[in-house]
Amino acid sequence: MLNWIKTADWKKVFPYPDYLLKYEAMKRYLKNIFRLRLEEATALVFLVPSALVTFFAYAVFASSERVPRYISGGVWRIAAAIAFFVIIYFSARLKHKSKIILFIREVLPFVLVIAVYTNLHDTIAFVNSGNIAPFLIKLDKLIFGVNPVLWAEKFYNPILTEIFSFCYLNFFWYSFTLGLLLYFGKNYNEFRTAMIGIVLLFYAGYFLYIIFPTIPPRIMLKPYFTKHLDGAFITKLSDRIVNVSFATSRAAFPSLHCGNTLLTLIYAFKYKRPYFYIFLPIGIGLILGTVYLRHHYVVDIFAGFALAIIVFFAAPKITRQWQKWRDSVISKPADNML
Repeated sequence: MLNWIKTADWKKVFPYPDYLLKYEAMKRYLKNIFRLRLEEATALVFLVPSALVTFFAYAVFASSERVPRYISGGVWRIAAAIAFFVIIYFSARLKHKSKIILFIREVLPFVLVIAVYTNLHDTIAFVNSGNIAPFLIKLDKLIFGVNPVLWAEKFYNPILTEIFSFCYLNFFWYSFTLGLLLYFGKNYNEFRTAMIGIVLLFYAGYFLYIIFPTIPPRIMLKPYFTKHLDGAFITKLSDRIVNVSFATSRAAFPSLHCGNTLLTLIYAFKYKRPYFYIFLPIGIGLILGTVYLRHHYVVDIFAGFALAIIVFFAAPKITRQWQKWRDSVISKPADNML
């Protein structure tokens, strides 16, 4: 698989429909699309259906006059995401860009990732109400001889729970922090490589969420738990955010927490070695915490790791192919592309 990713002719994998440029209306449309960078266009592809599903979910609950807070919050997140995308689009059209506008354009795609991620947790059941969790539970037991999530109960400790909750709850900031270190360190090429890879990882994961809807073990295995996860402030905050807001979640396979952690560690090792060593123990804590805190099956972790490795090798090729398309449509070198 990895050899194919490295050697594939991506022009054949994603053939560009040159014949569309014969039509003026289509050419104008494509020019507007290709003013966007790869991560921005990908955000648009996911933002539109995510918005439609969120509004549909709101309408379903509104008909019964009982709209859950997480659904109404989803509407506001989508509204904010649309506003962010409008900012991205018009900043892409500006000929003279200030440093502030350039920075905003760099970071907004990552903010859009968070908005789409949060909404998908709440609305996947409206797209695909299936659940492959029973299969994953059996697969975990087949591999390890026990159910790892239930087996982890023997290690429950309030201090350990607090540490794992901290590692798990802040996972968005780990990759964002790496991005800021690269950007303000003027490692712009490295910044864009890392951020594009991380953004593509999330959107690929979202697609897999919809294909393989999975209820997480904190819900699926609830009748079998014999101990309560006791902790302090961070644990209670995590419970409030994760266990309440995402009570109907089907977004467990693959584990994007673990996939994003591995990909961030790879980029950190490659581009910012000191951050790698600082982040490594936190990353290990996050990976262990996904099972300890009952958020993921171990198979979810394996799938997240596999996705991270595939994206690491595939993202540069996809980016270069997008740039070629941009150049052919806009007829000038693509700005700020790798």
